[in-house]
Amino acid sequence: MNKILKSALISLAFNIAFGAYHIVFGVMGHSWWLFTVGVYYVILSTARFTVIMTKRNGRFITKFTGIMLMVLSVPLAGTVVLAVVADKGTVFHEIIMIALAVYAFTKITHATVKLVKSRHIRSAKAVTLRNISFTTAFVSIFSLQRSMLVSFEGMTEAGIRIMNAATGSGVCIIVFWLGFNLVRKEKIRLRSLNDRTISEHR
Repeated sequence: MNKILKSALISLAFNIAFGAYHIVFGVMGHSWWLFTVGVYYVILSTARFTVIMTKRNGRFITKFTGIMLMVLSVPLAGTVVLAVVADKGTVFHEIIMIALAVYAFTKITHATVKLVKSRHIRSAKAVTLRNISFTTAFVSIFSLQRSMLVSFEGMTEAGIRIMNAATGSGVCIIVFWLGFNLVRKEKIRLRSLNDRTISEHR
């Protein structure tokens, strides 16, 4: 088994386990938010694994993932609205909050490092994987914020709702933009390819 496959399998197993953790706590604590976030992790982790392992052309990967992210931003927006109206967040023990914080900041740091290292790489897979990484990272940051605000004292209920609304809206916009950007780049690339083909046949 080559290194890429091993790395992909390890990453998939870790992220699905983290998603399952949210799903289980969501069911046990009757929190639709945790359950939804868990499903998001599982879907995005599976998508990332599929992108790594697929042999299909880059155009399909880019367009499919872009559309998927835009579609996923819609139910995410719905959960943000419901979170502000009906669910402030779930209270966790400090140890669990530290683990969640480590995971969230590791995800955002890893995604940023990958972006810097591969910013000159133009392959469809590289761009698609970067966008998926940032999507999971931003969703995990928002999930962490919701739990931190109610797990630690110092903020009013009104303040918590305002913070959740602001951060949640920002995350929804970012997730939609990451998906839209993939679709847009693929259209630009396809248009450029068609123009080149027409020019060669003149």
